[in-house]
Amino acid sequence: MLPYSLLDLAPVTEGSDPSQAFANSLDLARHAEALGYRRYWLAEHHNMPGIASAATAVLIGHIAGGTHTIRVGAGGIMLPNHAPLQVAEQFGTLASLYPDRIDLGLGRAPGTDQATARALRRYFDSADAFPHDVAELLRYFEPAQPGQAVRAVPGAGIDVPVWLLGSSLFSAQLAAMLGLRFAFASHFAPAAMEEALALYRRDFKPSKYLQAPYAMLALNVVAADSSAEARRLFTTQQQSFVRLRRGQPGLIPPPIDDIEAYWTPPEKAMTEAALACAVVGDAAEVREGIAAFASRHRPDELMLTANVFDHTARKYSFALAAQAFQDLAP
Repeated sequence: MLPYSLLDLAPVTEGSDPSQAFANSLDLARHAEALGYRRYWLAEHHNMPGIASAATAVLIGHIAGGTHTIRVGAGGIMLPNHAPLQVAEQFGTLASLYPDRIDLGLGRAPGTDQATARALRRYFDSADAFPHDVAELLRYFEPAQPGQAVRAVPGAGIDVPVWLLGSSLFSAQLAAMLGLRFAFASHFAPAAMEEALALYRRDFKPSKYLQAPYAMLALNVVAADSSAEARRLFTTQQQSFVRLRRGQPGLIPPPIDDIEAYWTPPEKAMTEAALACAVVGDAAEVREGIAAFASRHRPDELMLTANVFDHTARKYSFALAAQAFQDLAP
């Protein structure tokens, strides 16, 4: 059966707050664990009122501590915002607390606006050093050598699987060159997905980390008992995307009955292009949509995400999605 995983942003909905978002995330992670999801990943974003996963490593610890078997990780840590040593120490700590359950996905975007990026990075100007920073971080996970001046404690000698995340060709090339796992952000930037996937698989060089390419694709999946209800639930994600493009990020909005009255034609075109990798519908439609996507792109794993306003409806959506994978198993 194709492995399926879950990406969460700890959404803060209108009328809620981060404390409730964190409670919902832990509840969803336990739900995902029971449903057979392989991983539960959280993503680093900053200065976004509707996303509470800014302190990503802290939240990963919260989720891992409240679950038992599911892998928990970062999808991802935006490496230009951090010193590689600090990331190694954080994830070395997490992997020491929760052995064989922690993943580290690395991105080279800031995960925020430019003003916030400057506030985060302080003395760092750009993501141009990303390949160097990745190499430095990987070295910190190697066993410490005699006389080594700087080591990650904890971190040195600890097996933390590292993934490179991307929405363009850059990280696909780097992941192939370094022999690392690769995850593509097709859930919001699908334009280069096929080219990046082909490049990664073609140029992959076996390494001590990985002998064969392993690629995960992200997919928006919103499922409900009826097609109409699923499409209505999906308007939360559509509204959030439009608000972001308008420069008005806010709390996660409730669904609306008429999305056509909400956006302009250019906003609709832009949003539909960005969210093209989406399966929205009832159980049968979701099963067929997932099967078609997997058959066309042949990922080694799928990472599902669903920005659904109501927590109960979100849990139900992920349950229907999990059932689709189980129904599709040989």
